[in-house]
Amino acid sequence: MEGRNFLRYLFFLMSIILLLIFTFLNFPSPFSHTAELLDCTTYSPWCSSKKPFFLRQPENAKNHYADFPNHPLDPLTIEEIQKVKKIVNSIEEFRKKGYVLHSVVLEEPEKEVVLNWRKGRRLPPRKAAVVARALGVVHLLTVDIETGGVTRRETGDYSGYPIMTIEDMVTATSAPLANSDFNRTIVQRGVDIADLACLPIATGWYGKVEEKRRVIKVQCYTLKDTINFYMRPIEGLTVLLDLDTQQVIEISDEGKNIPIPKAANTDYRFSSTQKNTHKINLLKPISIEQPNGPSFTIEDSHQVKWANWEFHLKPDPRAGVVISQVMVQDPDTGKMRNVMYKGFTSELFVPYMDPSDAWYFKTYMDAGEYGFGLQAMPLDPLNDCPRNAYYMDGVFVAADGTPYVRSNMICVFERYAGDIGWRHAESPITGLPVGLSGILMVKGSPYVNMNQVNQNEYLYGTLLSENIIGVIHDHYITFHLDMDIDGPSNNSFVKVNLQKEMTSPGESPRKSYLKAVRNVAKTEKDAQIKLKLYDPSEFHVINSNKKSRVGNPTGYKVVPGGTAASLLDHDDPPQKRGAFTNNQIWVTPYNESEQWAAGLFVYQSQGDDTLAVWSNRDRPIENKDIVVWYTLGFHHIPCQEDFPIMPTVSSSFEIKPVNFFESNPILNIPPHSPKDLPICKAAASA
Repeated sequence: MEGRNFLRYLFFLMSIILLLIFTFLNFPSPFSHTAELLDCTTYSPWCSSKKPFFLRQPENAKNHYADFPNHPLDPLTIEEIQKVKKIVNSIEEFRKKGYVLHSVVLEEPEKEVVLNWRKGRRLPPRKAAVVARALGVVHLLTVDIETGGVTRRETGDYSGYPIMTIEDMVTATSAPLANSDFNRTIVQRGVDIADLACLPIATGWYGKVEEKRRVIKVQCYTLKDTINFYMRPIEGLTVLLDLDTQQVIEISDEGKNIPIPKAANTDYRFSSTQKNTHKINLLKPISIEQPNGPSFTIEDSHQVKWANWEFHLKPDPRAGVVISQVMVQDPDTGKMRNVMYKGFTSELFVPYMDPSDAWYFKTYMDAGEYGFGLQAMPLDPLNDCPRNAYYMDGVFVAADGTPYVRSNMICVFERYAGDIGWRHAESPITGLPVGLSGILMVKGSPYVNMNQVNQNEYLYGTLLSENIIGVIHDHYITFHLDMDIDGPSNNSFVKVNLQKEMTSPGESPRKSYLKAVRNVAKTEKDAQIKLKLYDPSEFHVINSNKKSRVGNPTGYKVVPGGTAASLLDHDDPPQKRGAFTNNQIWVTPYNESEQWAAGLFVYQSQGDDTLAVWSNRDRPIENKDIVVWYTLGFHHIPCQEDFPIMPTVSSSFEIKPVNFFESNPILNIPPHSPKDLPICKAAASA
């Protein structure tokens, strides 16, 4: 997003949502789906230190102790988190029995309160939404930070468990080492304990062993002779662990006949790969500069202003990034108009397609089980973000209530999209991707060449290198888009279907044409959309009470890009939990308790509190405050080019105005001239 880009007037909104979540948020490899935790040295999750690794800040970390909120939606500050910890500690039951905090975030004020607030006014009461567990019981608390009281406290038999804490993940990887049978198995597999790297893997829900207790599965790799331990799995070895007692329940070793893949060619670092390949002509760097600085400004740490757009931006431990109160200034009236109240990634569902003992349970819910924000790593300047990027830290909460900072978690920048403002305004814009990149989760194999594989044997993936199989899997990213077109009320979802019509005999030399048929969704089931190539539609969110000069309702449309549909059986346990991917589009009435497509508590959930369940209530959605849910999908059949680290795969969707403006809103943007830019001289050639 460097340099000038006129079309961002129209499409900046959705590109920010998509890019912030995946490009700006340095989440550990979406293709590995592991709690890739950096520890005391390089990677040794059981190392001991005075302070957990995620509480230790880099030397150049910003000091956030003086932060204070400026907006009703600003995240909790360090001072506020410390007050919450003190208040929770004062609860007698917690003080006596102990507790763990799984989530501490701002409890956002009611939507109407936020919409009516204006800068300079007193902020609404600051409250924290707390999810705690004490002796296995889940407590939902609302903590009033100003009064020091707990205004809500609920317990119940919830579906599933809260998001794992970082402490859960770290201790799970070290707990098996206290078990002599596990250590003996590792030695028998020819691995030195000092080279061991283990990862916590959410179990999903399959009944029996998952009943009435939190469990996790741990699988391990060897670090010997490689930085890329993902490519050296100890295949078939799975430890089932009780997350609360840290006791090993079961050890399964079905891979004794499968060798550990060799370390050769697994290192992806440039310094290493140059030694092993023929030298190629290196690409010279390209620098797109902004001599006058970026066009956007960020006020009060979270309020982003760009061209005629304004929105609130904040990190979130679960969603990663949340964009709120998106407004655009009308070029004709000068008034600020509402487009979207809140947009974020609600869930990312990744089922692997191997039903064998060591793989069937790998069906990750990355937001609800691990947390996008909790897993964020610092962004790398010039590689992740260009010059003139603005960096934003996340302030999160450890299991004991201690605040800690995720440095450089988000960066905001402009990127040149390559298209001029309106010569080809009807063309789709490229370069607004959800980018998936990282290291595959691979399976060890006894085979080194496909000629060894029996014709009737299925590998569940692709042989990528000697003894390494890349397992087929899917990715589904579901976005929560609380659209407020010209305000939250009187919004409707319209399916504009293109139908083939035949001309009457003698009416025209043409035999057929396309007709746009508008259908306003009355209830939720009317808005359950499966995309069909040969039954095309547009999908509009309109305000029926706001009309353009010529009488069209104002609106925005969701424009799907390349996507994929789930092919799993709807009764398959992981698909029951991921039923929100059964359609690509859903529309629900606004409900502040319905934000997470897989349910509030996802860990070991059974699929009884998902978007699919809510939508099947078939509530009215015409002329209401509505939420659009869009699922972007990928089928991933690994190939050798994905080894030892895969190149980025991109897809996107757009939100574009439809009769929202009276005409093209960017006609008054002046073109650039040579005097606007410095003259750059080419480097001397050899």
